[in-house]
Amino acid sequence: MFAKVENNQVVAANSSKDFFKGSTGIYEVIYDTTNLKDTEFYYNGAETFTFANDQVTASYAPATPKKLEDTNEVNKDGTPLLDQDGKQVITKGLKSNHVARIKSQAAGLLSSTDWYVIRNAESGTAIPANVSTYRAAVRSKSNDMEALINAVSSVEQLAALYVYDKDTQSRPLGDFPRL
Repeated sequence: MFAKVENNQVVAANSSKDFFKGSTGIYEVIYDTTNLKDTEFYYNGAETFTFANDQVTASYAPATPKKLEDTNEVNKDGTPLLDQDGKQVITKGLKSNHVARIKSQAAGLLSSTDWYVIRNAESGTAIPANVSTYRAAVRSKSNDMEALINAVSSVEQLAALYVYDKDTQSRPLGDFPRL
């Protein structure tokens, strides 16, 4: 990113230096990412440019956490916002979205072995023990992950569930088993 400075003020910024071809007062932008946070969990603040000590710095306003819990939407007058079927409009929070993602991942893992279950139901052919054990482990791990997500009381706690420890190569949320 490059910025054009006139009278000690940043007047323009662009990702291409060629944008400013032939201009004077062009500086490469230095980024201060102190306030930037993971966009999965936060809305990052607005970017601002400052010129001081002969350099342009881009910095960000403090990030705002996304809503953890579901929200029942309301109209301007505070009455419940209803959909076309008369049902309450609900905006899903991070917990609901992350639980849904875990459920989807578990379903995806189980789908590769669903044919064993179908074959068993249709013909009575036994499901191999390792497949039954795997399927039970996936369901159990999914339930454990969902419980951990639902137990958090802050966005920071939710985000921490996904952070891998460099030494153990594991995260508090854990990982699904493999077949």
